[in-house]
Amino acid sequence: MSELSIALVGTRGVPARYGGFETAVEEVGRRLADRGHRVVVYCRTTPGAQEPPPAEFLGMELVHLPAARRRALETLSHTALSVRHLVAHRTDAAIVFNSANSPLLPALRAARIPVATHVDGLEWKRAKWGPVGRRYYRVAEALAVRWSDVLIADAEGIAEYYREAFAAPTTLLTYGAPLIAPGSDRLAELGLAPGGYHLAVARFEPENHVDVVVEGYTASDAAKPLVVVGSAPYADEYTRRVHALADGRVRFLGGVWDQDLLDQLYAHCATYLHGHSVGGTNPSLLRAIGAGAAVTAFDVDFNREVVRDSGRFFRTPQDVARELAAVEADPEGTRRAGRRARILAARYDWDDVADGYEDLARRLAARDVPRRRPSGRRRPTAADLPLAAPPPAPAPLPPVDVRDNVVHLPTPSPAAREWGSLSAGQQ
Repeated sequence: MSELSIALVGTRGVPARYGGFETAVEEVGRRLADRGHRVVVYCRTTPGAQEPPPAEFLGMELVHLPAARRRALETLSHTALSVRHLVAHRTDAAIVFNSANSPLLPALRAARIPVATHVDGLEWKRAKWGPVGRRYYRVAEALAVRWSDVLIADAEGIAEYYREAFAAPTTLLTYGAPLIAPGSDRLAELGLAPGGYHLAVARFEPENHVDVVVEGYTASDAAKPLVVVGSAPYADEYTRRVHALADGRVRFLGGVWDQDLLDQLYAHCATYLHGHSVGGTNPSLLRAIGAGAAVTAFDVDFNREVVRDSGRFFRTPQDVARELAAVEADPEGTRRAGRRARILAARYDWDDVADGYEDLARRLAARDVPRRRPSGRRRPTAADLPLAAPPPAPAPLPPVDVRDNVVHLPTPSPAAREWGSLSAGQQ
């Protein structure tokens, strides 16, 4: 069987606007199409779009379907319509992204479409979900284990979690790390110079520890400013807290839609502060090391797996202050760390990733998968424990004018302002 038809389901679709799943679909899908496979990508329609959506992109066939415009229902509603379409237009194999979609897997199994599920990270640990949402993701993980022919993990830490929690094997397929060497001409637009600032890029949510980064920076004697890229819908209180923790050295850019500008920020920072803690291999971290940024990352196994001996690590604001002092005291050592990070980035190659997906698709189509799946019964793991003893509840912060440190960038087009168009680290 040389040519396969492969469905990629459960994402916003392509063209990718730099979201993690969407970037994987675009990078892997176009490579599979180049190799002669039929690749069908299910995409979400854009409300208010003035032109009909394209039927093809980089050799991939696109199927556009709507989604409920509510955070809790958007993914599952779109995937339900996609699965209904796929059952009527069968492919040799299907790859479903996001364990949240696992309640829909029985429909694919009933249609005898072999399916792999990319389980993503530990979504149930995200603070944005209330008790119902967290319970849903816990159940969804178990259903993915039980009803998928194969599970895909993007980090060894995620693979280990599924081994410990469910005695379930996974196929390890990471993301690619683009090796980028942009210029530095755009930095002047922000009053920055190469090597003259620290950088954080993240969605403003507690598990991404933007508050820890900003609080630690403010407590430090760092001479270089901290540039913070990112924002978040539904997180006004947390955003106010982050801004209130800042001093005049912190500059908030909000969401950056201009990829060239963002790449220059990665490539020329003194150090990149990465606070993500629950999402597996993070595309923003990969882009940073691919740009040769020296990394100071939140200390969890997913991040250590990526930066290894090139990185510094933190858990508390005090750790951030200490590491920033060390970075500024040793600029040559920091530059060496960035060069080492770029060497490590070569391990994350999109061609190799596509090879893995192609091999997996062939196994699925040939039904070279275990006949019996794990039961989905969960066992306690270290992931069930908090990262550390929770700190005392912070005192209420006074109201602040968040405009004080905000740098106003050019306003993007309405289409570009869609939340999914932000880079993965900002989502």
